[in-house]
Amino acid sequence: MTRHIMVLLHPQREESAVAAVSVFRALLDDGVTPVVLDDEIVGIRARESAMSGEASILRHCTVIHPSELGEWKNACELVIVLGGDGTILRAAERFHGSGVPLMGVNLGHVGFLAESEREDLAEAVHRASQRDYSVEERLALDVSVWHEGENIFNAWALNEATIEKTSKSRMVDVVLGVDARPVSSFGCDGVILATPTGSTAYSFSAGGPIVWPEVEALILVPISAHALFAEPLVVNPNSRLGVEISPGNPDFSAVLWCDGRRALELPSGARVEATRSKSPIRLARLHTGPFTDRLVAKFRLPVSGWRGPIKEA
Repeated sequence: MTRHIMVLLHPQREESAVAAVSVFRALLDDGVTPVVLDDEIVGIRARESAMSGEASILRHCTVIHPSELGEWKNACELVIVLGGDGTILRAAERFHGSGVPLMGVNLGHVGFLAESEREDLAEAVHRASQRDYSVEERLALDVSVWHEGENIFNAWALNEATIEKTSKSRMVDVVLGVDARPVSSFGCDGVILATPTGSTAYSFSAGGPIVWPEVEALILVPISAHALFAEPLVVNPNSRLGVEISPGNPDFSAVLWCDGRRALELPSGARVEATRSKSPIRLARLHTGPFTDRLVAKFRLPVSGWRGPIKEA
């Protein structure tokens, strides 16, 4: 039976094209057929056309149109993602709800969602083809927008959903709530509704807490709030976070972003709700070390002087 592994990459980056060719060759050598989207291999085709006399590696891959992705999701046992966190978020969006695990190889900067770095690419691909990895489930968000009693928008996010003012608005007047109970109201630049996975992303930049990924929780972080009480909140993962946009402001202008990719211009008086998604994202893991080590390595945190726990006699 033929085995298939999807390879997703950033179509405009040269380093992604170079890495993808290496991944294709390694998978084929291990008896696995790579599957790739034809709108992501422009750079690969350009490189191969410049190499006269060399057979195209793409002839041995399964190249599909994006419209065929739905029928191929169940045929692929794994998705290898080449790029930074943005590319991994794009892959998570495409495979949300499929149950297929994602294995990220960082070709960007921080790469918090990636499991391997560029220099470990060969080992990562070989272990993928040998099924030598564990799978970790990450909590995600289901996001809905309500206006005048009607549900006008539904979306999903792995990192965060963010209500932000636009350049046309000086601030956004909001009322925050948890489980249908009001918590506080104030003017602000925006509000972040985040997952533990997203706690090291935009939420962190806005002063939110870092939450270990194995901790199941939802996080609410105000952005530049004009209020005495505007602290980040960490709540039960089964809670319902709510952000109501105060109606009647003629200068109001705000937008909802999900993972910085999907956007909706919010009408005055809208209500944004976020709950735990019924479909978590599955990440393939090669390393079983603690998140503490990943945090220190990714943020290059100073840890000199640490002597370790006191040893018992």
